[in-house]
This record gives sequence, structure tokens and C-alpha cells, in this order.
Amino acid sequence: MRYRRLGASGLKLSALSYGAWLTAGSRFGRGEARELVALAWDHGVNFFDNAENYAHGEAERVMGDVIADLRLPRDGVCVSSKVRFGSVPDPRPTQAGLSRKHVRDACDAALRRLRVDYLDLFFCHRPDPDTPVAETVRAMDDLVRQGKVLYWGTSEWPAALIREAIHVARAHHLEPPAMEQPQYNLLHRDRVELEYAPLYAEHGLGTTVWSPLASGLLSGKYDAGLPADARLAQPGAGVSLEGPEGRARLERSRRFSAVAAELGVAPAPLAIAWCLSNPHVSSVILGATRAEQLRENLGALELSARFDEQVWRRLEAATR
Repeated sequence: MRYRRLGASGLKLSALSYGAWLTAGSRFGRGEARELVALAWDHGVNFFDNAENYAHGEAERVMGDVIADLRLPRDGVCVSSKVRFGSVPDPRPTQAGLSRKHVRDACDAALRRLRVDYLDLFFCHRPDPDTPVAETVRAMDDLVRQGKVLYWGTSEWPAALIREAIHVARAHHLEPPAMEQPQYNLLHRDRVELEYAPLYAEHGLGTTVWSPLASGLLSGKYDAGLPADARLAQPGAGVSLEGPEGRARLERSRRFSAVAAELGVAPAPLAIAWCLSNPHVSSVILGATRAEQLRENLGALELSARFDEQVWRRLEAATR
């Protein structure tokens, strides 16, 4: 495993991490989760990503139980949660959003579910137009000062709102956001590479990117169609292959698979290795549901060292 600093902070995360979105608590239970978390840990993964709304909180309960059962050292593991959507199916007004109340309540609930005393990373999971950014910044600063959160950040926020949060924090001597968690893959690049570009040098923003395989599209398994048990067929996958845009996305993924075949490597680890080639990526979150799948994806580290800039540009050209 290789480790990267979370932006300008001193925290070192494994370049590849493991996440609970559409995995733990939804597609499988504690037994399978234990096997996958143990495998990730044995390969040097030290960051496990979660959110309050993943399987309505069940993902965090499973992850917390597994980490405790495996007796992973707390000082060797980084765990995260995210706040915005709530952990109940039909949240009341104070059970979701980024108000001071829900931010505090969500943090306390995540600590209980994950069975930890503090969160290493806590993300604002999409913007909340009903809450002033300054209120959310102050709420996060409170949690940092209380020792419940070490680093806080955003997920899928526009750069303008991140700048506003940083400005508020610096103007009032509060803890600023340290990281962002955006989608990033060969089919979805602009936000990470263009919109956030000034934030890396100016503010030391780190990124823990999700969906490196575009919800499995870049794994090659959809090149011949959509299996019924595929991740893209699951509710909440967020990617459609219907219509002109969906068909164009599928064609781009097929061109990527063709290049992978010419290089003699599996598509999935190659797509993840491409994400690792971006120096502004602190960690790439994997979401494997089977041990053999996770082992293959962890092979991205070897591919990222084997291939050079010429190969990365070739992949980018193929997926335009």
C-alpha cells in the first residue's frame, strides 16, 4: 500500500480505501463485510468510508461491528461519516440537512453506530440550501473543538460554496474544511480537474474520490448489457444507460475496455490506477462486494506504478 496526505493536512490515508455505499448493510451483512474489511486491512487499507444514509444507518452499524470484532487498532484506522440526508427513510425537518442541530445529532449517532469516540473525517454530504454556510461551519468547528471530529469537509459541493466555507472559517478563526469527496472517474472528470483546480494550491484541499468505476461501468461487465444483479440496477446507483446520453456513456466504456484488452490488463484496476495518477487525489474509495473483486481492484497500485503518462492520455482519449 502507498499512503498520501489528505491535502495539506498531516493525515496520511491509504491511496486505496474501502467504502460502505451500496455494500455493507444493503447488499450483504456482517459476515461478508468482515471478510472484505479484513482483506482490505491486510493489504494496508486504513480508511473506511461511511455515511448516515447508507442503508439508513445499517452500513455504519455493520462497519462498526466488524472493525470492533477484528480488533483493528483505533490509532491505525480512519473512519468517516457524512451528514445531510438523515438515517431514517422519511426524515422530519430536524432529522436531515446541515443545521447545527442535525450536524450535532448526526455526529453523535454515527459515533454510536461506528462504536468509536471520534470521527477521523466528517463530510457535509451535498449542500443544504436551507441552512446558511456559516451555521454549518460553526457547527463543524464545535465538533472539532469537542474532539468528536478531527477533519471535516464537503462532498459534491460547488467550488464557490467551498470557498465561502473557507472564508467564513478564516474570518472567524474557525476550523476550515480540509477535504472534498467528489465523484471521479474517466467518464466524470471536470469537477475534480477543472472546477476544484484552484483550491488545491490556494487552500490545500484534499480529495477522497468515489465511484472510480462509474458505478461499475468501467469494469467491463456491462459491455454486453445490464445484468439484473448489477450495481447499476440497484436503487440509488445514480447512473442510467437509457437514452442517448446513457448509450454514449456505454460506448465510451466499451472503448476503454478495448484499450485495457490491448494492454493485457483487467479494466477495473486500470480505471482505478488512472484515478491514482492524479496527484490531487488523496484516496480512491473502492466498493467491492466480493473478495475476489476487491483483490483485483487492489491491483490498481501495481498498475499505477507500471504505466506512465502516455498510457493515461491514451485512456482519456478513448473515453472522450
